[in-house]
Amino acid sequence: MHAKDILIDAYGRIREEVHAAVDGLGPEELNARPTDETNSLAWLVWHLTRVQDDHIADAAGLDQVWLAQGWERRFGLGLPRQDTGYGHDPRKVAKVQVESGELLTGYYDAVHEQTLGFLRGLQAKDLERVVDEGWDPPVTLGVRLVSVLSDDLQHVGQAAYARGLLQSAVP
Repeated sequence: MHAKDILIDAYGRIREEVHAAVDGLGPEELNARPTDETNSLAWLVWHLTRVQDDHIADAAGLDQVWLAQGWERRFGLGLPRQDTGYGHDPRKVAKVQVESGELLTGYYDAVHEQTLGFLRGLQAKDLERVVDEGWDPPVTLGVRLVSVLSDDLQHVGQAAYARGLLQSAVP
């Protein structure tokens, strides 16, 4: 098995978990926050998708799906165009409200397709290419892809936990 095949499989697992966390929930559940200081399920899925979109597009030399396909307008969050949610305080987290789970999964699926297209074209040597000189040591494409994978899996796990909290609160 080639490294790109492992990455394709791993990114596919993120998609499965995003759908499992979101499917069947309405806006009230998606936007609910356990406390005023915590993230909603909608914020978690939006953020993990924005991070994947931003980081993969940058590494691949592609446009972000968020902007190129009009997802920014569809979400209408009133946040800066390039915002990924990194460093959001509770006030900004509260701005991420969605009207449906289909909006979240639709955006995730569009980003996933762009990610898969990029991954399918990779060669082993591509993983050694430096994509960010701002770190010591500089970040290679392989490290960036694993970093995004790790971040997304953590956040989708948090979303699954949030879903469990919501469902346990139902009488």
